[in-house]
Amino acid sequence: MSENSFAALGVPAPLVAALAAQGIDAPFPIQVDTLPDTLSGRDVLGRGKTGSGKTLAFSIPMVARLGGKLAGGSRRPNRPLALILAPTRELATQITVALTPLADAYGLKSTTIFGGVSQQRQVAALKAGVDIVVACPGRLEDLMKQGFVNLDSVEISILDEADHMADLGFLPVVTRIMDKTPSTGQRMLFSATLDNGVDKLVRRYLHNEVLHSVDEATSHVSAMTHHVFEVDSVESKRLLIEKLASGQGRRILFMRTKHHAKKLARQLTDSGIPAVDLHGNLSQVARDRNLAAFAAGTSRVLVATDVAARGVHVDDIELVIHVDPPAEHKAYLHRSGRTARAGKEGEVVTLVLPEQRKDTAQLLRKAAITVTPQRVTADSPAVIALVGEVAEYVKPQPRAAEPVRGQSQGGRSQGANAQRKRAGREGGGDAAPRRDRNGRPAAAGAPAAGGRSGGARRGGATGGGRPAAAPRTYSTSTGGNSGYAEQSGGERRQGRRAQG
Repeated sequence: MSENSFAALGVPAPLVAALAAQGIDAPFPIQVDTLPDTLSGRDVLGRGKTGSGKTLAFSIPMVARLGGKLAGGSRRPNRPLALILAPTRELATQITVALTPLADAYGLKSTTIFGGVSQQRQVAALKAGVDIVVACPGRLEDLMKQGFVNLDSVEISILDEADHMADLGFLPVVTRIMDKTPSTGQRMLFSATLDNGVDKLVRRYLHNEVLHSVDEATSHVSAMTHHVFEVDSVESKRLLIEKLASGQGRRILFMRTKHHAKKLARQLTDSGIPAVDLHGNLSQVARDRNLAAFAAGTSRVLVATDVAARGVHVDDIELVIHVDPPAEHKAYLHRSGRTARAGKEGEVVTLVLPEQRKDTAQLLRKAAITVTPQRVTADSPAVIALVGEVAEYVKPQPRAAEPVRGQSQGGRSQGANAQRKRAGREGGGDAAPRRDRNGRPAAAGAPAAGGRSGGARRGGATGGGRPAAAPRTYSTSTGGNSGYAEQSGGERRQGRRAQG
């Protein structure tokens, strides 16, 4: 038996078999370091870089503890025995994917709770009884307030990526949730850094904890190669983006704004490079669909905002591109950590316009990244070598036109009531007779009750008003970075909801 095998570390045989069935035979360093303590019930503070194997580091002892007590036989409605808190929906989903095969080995049930979708299924799962809840803080607290979940039976709690929860402003919610769990339970906290209030969580909820720091908080993966490509203009940057995205392998392009992510994904797709976007304005169905397309390879390119930097765990991402350099070095490291995972190699490219050179140099110094910038174009040898073999052109699928507010359907409302009224005006036999304000039949050609004819003020087909104005566009680029036209008004204001 290998000294560092899962069995040698004390992992129960059913879990060793479940791991082997997935081709996982050797533990990662953070698992080697933490498992002896976590399996014995100690509180643990884990600090490890992204992609270091920490999900299994806390999932294995959680399942071993509950499975060893035959938790499935004493399952109670609305009272889970274990809780995992994660900052984003994507990360919560990925944790569940990694956890499920282990839970199945002992017949344990789990459910995932996050916002952006109907709570009906989540409530039904809780009522049926689950052993493990994987949750984002916002939705979990909502369900607690409604009485659908009680945490007084939780024996083991995990806070994953606590620093990211702090960045998103979740620490007050996390504190209220953790206060509802028994103080006698085992607790684990994983975080790349201990700033922004994470240290307060450690002091408040961990007792006699063991610190395991596999890597420094600013450490980057040794198998990751960093490049800084300087360009002279926005147009040169646009051509370079398209070139870098044209390779055969998976790549993630990071943008600062939701609108730019959506727009770039469309531009690449229209250029024959299948791309999907991922950002906070997407519905959960759209997020799941886009991630599935990226994971399956039907879309080779994912264009994302920082909301996805820690939530995307897809194998074999060979290239990460910082189209818009981030504002903080921590964001740079977390974005870059989508590649070179699990010991594999990966490339990271940062695109820099002239006015961004000073800030980017400071960013990389703080991230402890040493790299010599290169001034390039889309045809430079360094770019061509990095892209490798170009993928085949994929003809874009026709996309349904998106109606502009005020111009949809020629300015006509399509509701059932509006259709009945319109049928009456246009000779529909089933429509009720039109009447004036006093209830008497209206004269021919007179407006219906309410005093205005349909569409007159909306510029519709029957009205004489002015047509709705086309949306204004203006050139913007988040601090001069992107150079794409952005629609003003509504799109930039819609749905800034928290990830939980």
